[in-house]
Amino acid sequence: MINIKDKKIAVIGEGLEGQSSAKYLKEHGAEVTVLDKKQGDDYLNGLNNYDLVVRSPGVKPSTLTEYISRAKITSQTKLFFELAPCKIIGVTGTKGKGTTSSLIYDMLRKQGFDAYLGGNIGEPPFNFLDKLSPQSLVVLELSSFQLLDLDKSPHIAVMLMTTSEHLDYHKDIREYIDAKRNILKFQTPEDFAIINRDYPASNESDIHTNAKVFYVSTERNGYEGCYVKDNAVFLMLNGKEDRIIEASEILLPGKHNLENVSAAILAATFSGVSKENIISVLKTFKGLEHRLELTATVNGVRYYDDSFSTTPETAIAAVNAFQNPEILILGGSSKNSNFEELAQTISKAENIKAIIGVGIEWERIKKELEKHSSTYILLEGAKDMKTIVAAASKIALPGDVVLLSPACASFDMFKNYKDRGEQFKKQVELLKNETSN
Repeated sequence: MINIKDKKIAVIGEGLEGQSSAKYLKEHGAEVTVLDKKQGDDYLNGLNNYDLVVRSPGVKPSTLTEYISRAKITSQTKLFFELAPCKIIGVTGTKGKGTTSSLIYDMLRKQGFDAYLGGNIGEPPFNFLDKLSPQSLVVLELSSFQLLDLDKSPHIAVMLMTTSEHLDYHKDIREYIDAKRNILKFQTPEDFAIINRDYPASNESDIHTNAKVFYVSTERNGYEGCYVKDNAVFLMLNGKEDRIIEASEILLPGKHNLENVSAAILAATFSGVSKENIISVLKTFKGLEHRLELTATVNGVRYYDDSFSTTPETAIAAVNAFQNPEILILGGSSKNSNFEELAQTISKAENIKAIIGVGIEWERIKKELEKHSSTYILLEGAKDMKTIVAAASKIALPGDVVLLSPACASFDMFKNYKDRGEQFKKQVELLKNETSN
């Protein structure tokens, strides 16, 4: 067990996690200095004078090794794995890790466990480290940044869909996938690995763990794990198949969320959550804020806030999540995305009723859409969220879905994706109030 009392420690990065690290380490007797690039180009000079250097997730270990030996570099995540007295459930993947982590946490709480949620979501785990007992359970959402130099793995490791991402941070796709696989590499035969079978990078990770391996899939079934068949979710353990829930009973929409649900069911089951409590959470869990979040139902029309969707890929998943007639709100500021596949998806989807095009990128999206024949209504020119929601409400009929999934950043019309989502929810709420008066 690492001893931090009286140690001279540098915390690199002054963000939320950096502040949390500094506070915890000071409270436990360390002499702490916080260093941040805002302090100047030479802020990393003199690192050899410290006993330990704690990096924040956005700071690569390779940035620090120019100044200090690798042996002295750690992170809050690494220290937490050393210091936590209880079992950890770790969740990683390119997409879906926030939703899956939150689902698992809610299931643990429903069962009455002393559970905590942290990492890349919720709060930095040092914030609750002193509250933990050996009976506690911690769910950590872990990004590749946090996993890059991890040398311990969680008791239950969940590896969701893994594709290419963050190649601006990692030197190549191999480094990114290797970082993800650290969630599995240090497991023992007493541990559990939950792996998504539907994507090569995650499916091929099963050889990197000594844990008992279980799979999730929406495409294949009949193996140890959790899978979707006949429009229901099944759990197969020790050769016995159990139908858990009908897909139609799960409040979270979308095929991609069935992958997340399957992973959560396994992790919760291995942690001791009953089938009844798992089902109860799945019937009521609305999703994370601004991520295919059901905002309200007004006059039989469901309004979904997917403002977190800032890429064509996430918008494609959102479009495919529904079979009801859709009124889609698309566009925003540029991330230099390619909209070709999104346009193809929209043209093939038979349920797109209308598209409300907004923002700087709308013209580029429209050019791609024009390459395909269409039967949907196009509405353009809305300059604020009030006008956007009003336009959608005028053409929406009971049973329709109004979907804000812009496929773009938000900075041309809004402060950020949260502001865009909040404004959408505010206007939908006003609409609801108007119609109920």
